Amino acid sequence: MNADSAARTAFIRTHTALMPVPHAPEIKLYLAHEALELWEKTEEELEAIGLPPPFWAFAWAGGQALARYILDHPHVVAGKRVFDLASGSGLVAIAAAMAGAQQVIANEIDDFALAAIAINAQANGVAVDIAGGDMIGRDDGWDVVLAGDISYERDMAARMTDWLSGLPRRGCTVLIGDPGRSYLAREQLVAIAEYQVPVTRALEDTEVKRTSVWRFRSD
Repeated sequence: MNADSAARTAFIRTHTALMPVPHAPEIKLYLAHEALELWEKTEEELEAIGLPPPFWAFAWAGGQALARYILDHPHVVAGKRVFDLASGSGLVAIAAAMAGAQQVIANEIDDFALAAIAINAQANGVAVDIAGGDMIGRDDGWDVVLAGDISYERDMAARMTDWLSGLPRRGCTVLIGDPGRSYLAREQLVAIAEYQVPVTRALEDTEVKRTSVWRFRSD
């Protein structure tokens, strides 16, 4: 671990707490209590104004729903190579590992998220391979691709959808966890499960979010 990575890991351990995920309590993550407070600490203590919001420090609705689905339906990933896109805290990747996936790759572009994934996987006693950088458009032959909460921003959601929608044509299972964000490509998806997910009121407009797991059509 280099000095920058060690500093990020220390920051996460200092400003978050290891706690059960509300809708998937089998999994514990280093999570923040207050979004704004952590964001301000990130900027102040690391003297890096303009760092991205600490999305890795919260259990978002889509990720919680997708993790719950994987834990309850382990056959979806058991013995398979799984790719978790925009992994954030690593919640969905950890669920896949716990459900018996042969290999789990968690991908993020945020260096803090990469550090969070590593310590969260360790805290849950599972092995997760971590891949940094933009991997949208790649296809390394994964059996299953998982993505939670990727439909926040229009251009990025469109880019991800264009890529993900093509993977089922070669037999890859693509599952999305999403509470119905504005840019969700519903016309290309089939809802396969629905949950009432507890969320952080500071980040959402309610304390419980109706959230679905969606599968990309293969036709």
